[in-house]
Amino acid sequence: MINQNDFQKKIEELKNKKGADLSTDEDLSLAVMNLISLEEHFFFTSQKTKNDSYLSMMNQVREMRKELLAKLMPNNEGETWCITKHLLAATMRLVEVGTKTKDKKYFQQAYQVYSLFWSIKFGLVDAKNVKKIDKPWTMEDLVTKMVDCCRE
Repeated sequence: MINQNDFQKKIEELKNKKGADLSTDEDLSLAVMNLISLEEHFFFTSQKTKNDSYLSMMNQVREMRKELLAKLMPNNEGETWCITKHLLAATMRLVEVGTKTKDKKYFQQAYQVYSLFWSIKFGLVDAKNVKKIDKPWTMEDLVTKMVDCCRE
């Protein structure tokens, strides 16, 4: 279990890490989400139209997504590569469902899932055994307190 002080120390450590560009990483994570969605759309379009050229485009996008995800997740153990890929994909889908249904519940779930991605990326969780953070700290606090895309 991560306590409040350890959590705050970890956040400050990550924010102050030389060479860390969290704003760029956040943008990159959003790009990866969209590339995953493009892979899915190219696949379904190929099947619906029976046009295999969409599979070629899907593979091009997949290679780009793999390259960019590798920049976000250079160190992996177990299945953290796939876990983070699916967390980003689920985040994107929940945002889309929330937008379509205008139900904030889906946006909250998307943020929780996205926060799990960052928690794994920064080693705040063990992918096999997610550590809970003492209240009032939550995994969402990681994104809220550390990843601020508006800072230049």
